[in-house]
Amino acid sequence: QSQIVESGGGLVQPGGSLRLSCSGSGSTSDYAAIGWFRQAPGKERKGLSCINVRSDGSTYYADSVSGRVTISTDGASNRVYLELSSLEPADTAVYYCAALGYCSRLAMRNLLEWVVGSWGQGTQVTVSS
Repeated sequence: QSQIVESGGGLVQPGGSLRLSCSGSGSTSDYAAIGWFRQAPGKERKGLSCINVRSDGSTYYADSVSGRVTISTDGASNRVYLELSSLEPADTAVYYCAALGYCSRLAMRNLLEWVVGSWGQGTQVTVSS
C-alpha cells in the first residue's frame, strides 16, 4: 500500500501563495484519483480538489476554494501538487492528500467517502501577518 507524504506547507502572509506536494511510495497511477483535503483547528476535514490521474486528468474543486487553488500532476516525478493563491487567515489548516477511488463533480460533495488507503501526516499551512 502506497505511503502518502505531503510537503510544502509553511507560514505565509495574507495574499501569498504556496505550492503543496503529494507523493507516494508507489505510482500515482496505482489509484484512480488523488484528492487534497484540509482540516482547520476544531473543524472537520474537508475535500478541496481531486484529479483523475489514471484516466483523463480531469480536475474538480470545492466551491469554497474554486479560483484560488489549482491541482496538477507531474507524471514523471509521481507527484500531485496543490497550488494555493490569495491565501487568507481562514485557509490556515493542516493539508492532506489521499488516494481516491472516484473523482468527479458529484464526488466533491463528500470527497471523504472516496478515500482509499491511509492518510499521511499532512502539512501545516499558516496564513498570518
